[in-house]
Amino acid sequence: MALRRDTICALASGPPPSAISVLRVSGPHVADIIAARCSLQTLKPRHATLVDLLDEKGTLIDSGLAVFMPGPASYTGEDTLEISLHGGRVITELALRSIMSAGARLAEPGEFTRRAFEAGKLDLTRAEAVADLIDAESEAQHQQALKQMDGALERLYAGWRDDLTTCLALLEASIDFPDEEDAPDRVDAPVRETLLRIDQALKDALVQGNITERIRDGFKIAILGKPNAGKSTLLNQISKREAAIVTDIPGTTRDVVEVRLTIGGYLVWLSDTAGLRETTDIVEAEGVRRAMKAADEADLRLWVYDAREDFDMSVVQPGDIVVANKSDLVAPKDVSRETLTIVAKTGEGVANLEADIISHISKMTQNLSAPMITRARHRQGIERALEYVSAARDHLKLQSGSEFVAEDVRQASRELGMLTGHIDPDTVLGAVFSSFCIGK
Repeated sequence: MALRRDTICALASGPPPSAISVLRVSGPHVADIIAARCSLQTLKPRHATLVDLLDEKGTLIDSGLAVFMPGPASYTGEDTLEISLHGGRVITELALRSIMSAGARLAEPGEFTRRAFEAGKLDLTRAEAVADLIDAESEAQHQQALKQMDGALERLYAGWRDDLTTCLALLEASIDFPDEEDAPDRVDAPVRETLLRIDQALKDALVQGNITERIRDGFKIAILGKPNAGKSTLLNQISKREAAIVTDIPGTTRDVVEVRLTIGGYLVWLSDTAGLRETTDIVEAEGVRRAMKAADEADLRLWVYDAREDFDMSVVQPGDIVVANKSDLVAPKDVSRETLTIVAKTGEGVANLEADIISHISKMTQNLSAPMITRARHRQGIERALEYVSAARDHLKLQSGSEFVAEDVRQASRELGMLTGHIDPDTVLGAVFSSFCIGK
């Protein structure tokens, strides 16, 4: 997405009709647009001013509050105007049309934030945090986005890159001054120590990043068990809607039914799966295969069984939750102490199950002090950086020469630089900002 240095405008609030529509304008012709379309020719910077917004014929469109923020002390680093009008569809459409006729064009998705990035107002990770903050559906997502906006990821990635730069400086010095007899001894030890530390830090980030990615994308919870155990009923009870078909016929659920919801401040994907049993039915067998795949990919597995039947505990892995459904049909002593008892049909015990789910997810996230990885882009960049760091360590161990080590270190630094935008090929920027909403 190549940007032209012209003036852009967009609706920065929710779609009309709404109580208020906020229009944002940014670029070199903001002052000209104010003079041409507002009842006041100039606006006092950073003061909300009541103005009439006019069309190209001078006809009143609406009255609203306008705030002029001259660059570079603005979000985009450019002259910026924000005007709040009544949030009707016609008002919004006429207002945008009027502003565009005065010299602006409609902004592309993420273009305001991209201009902020290009003006040095924020790095790529903070820019992504803006989008995450807007899209947050849970408290955990909100808190993680705030930490990222505060620069937690930027500082982490930049710190690793600074260490690699120090290594590169030592290696370049040994290349430039090869006649110094003790150069290798003075260089190899600190470089080896730093690369070892960064290697471990990158590996730790990849492991911990599984959790921070899950906070952003949602934890996967699979409901598993035999046919007619009450899995679909439980899904409907937790999601508080009839998301899955429920009948007394075994094998009703043939595919994975996913529901996106928030539980205890965490975004989760709750999946109802086909009943696990041996079958000759081709369609049902495919459903069982998909159920096992969902089980393998799940962050948390709920094993649901009919309390009147025996349950094979050998399938349970550490961290799984075992749920005895239809517990109203058996005596309490007949249910193992290792299980939670519920009546999915009436909702009895489901609140306790939800509390246990929240407890399990909380344990996964309890040691997180700051986000490590929140997007696939981050993971891929760190994986590539780790490959180069590992290669550099191997070259150092084999004494291949400082030139080989330096090149790997340089490439690792470049990968980390791309995460924050210090190295910014247009393809990376386009991928990042194209996912933004128009107006941000």
